Amino acid sequence: MGVEKRLIEAAKRLSDICDKSIPVLEKKTIVAHATNPLDYAWAHHEQYLSKWGGKGAKTLLLGMNPGPWGMAQTGIPFGSTEIARDNLQIKAHKLKTPDNAHPKRPIIGLGMERQEISGQRLWSLLFQHYESAESVFSQVFVLNHCPLLLLGETGKNLTPDNLPTNIMKPILEACDNHLMEIIEILQIERIIGVGKYAEKRARMALGAGKTGPGETITGREIEITSCWHPSPASPLSNRNGGADWRENVKQCLESGEFR
Repeated sequence: MGVEKRLIEAAKRLSDICDKSIPVLEKKTIVAHATNPLDYAWAHHEQYLSKWGGKGAKTLLLGMNPGPWGMAQTGIPFGSTEIARDNLQIKAHKLKTPDNAHPKRPIIGLGMERQEISGQRLWSLLFQHYESAESVFSQVFVLNHCPLLLLGETGKNLTPDNLPTNIMKPILEACDNHLMEIIEILQIERIIGVGKYAEKRARMALGAGKTGPGETITGREIEITSCWHPSPASPLSNRNGGADWRENVKQCLESGEFR
């Protein structure tokens, strides 16, 4: 089975587990609306895996979970609609808003005009640094640890680390297992967490310590590090007009190139 097919099958398995977790999340946590872009936006996510999953990347850029204007609309990690259409060449499909979606957060799909700033920043830097999609994905593959969009009653975006551990544990363990699958399928040598939480999840999944380079898996040492998150809510990402953030990410990328 080819790399792309294996990635698709792994994503389907994770999606099924996440679908089953949604009723529990909505009943037992502050999450009022949990939706799964790997389900309703599968037509887009499958294209992403098919087009870009087998280009040879050995570095995994790992995010946390979707935001309402990015992956929630496109099915692509950090996927602002402009990036998905113009750079990642994702063909638009009509998406159905899940019945349990937040009424103020309808699923527009690739026609969404509002752009996810984090996604615009991250993908724009990657395309600037590597110059083309082929070059980007020959070096880096982008993945979110958890695929679920988690919203509170007001529509506030929630993150897995702010939810009860006992409820999230089986979901996050499934996400860890999926991460391990991706590492093995792509023969990943290095993980860059987009923010400290993603780095922490990678270390937990691989059994690595809180500090140090990483962990050995199937005879290969996986280096684990992190870069600053591009969120506009982060002071680090905005410092010096974003120049410091761009330099931080470039240094992380370049430290593992041409090994």
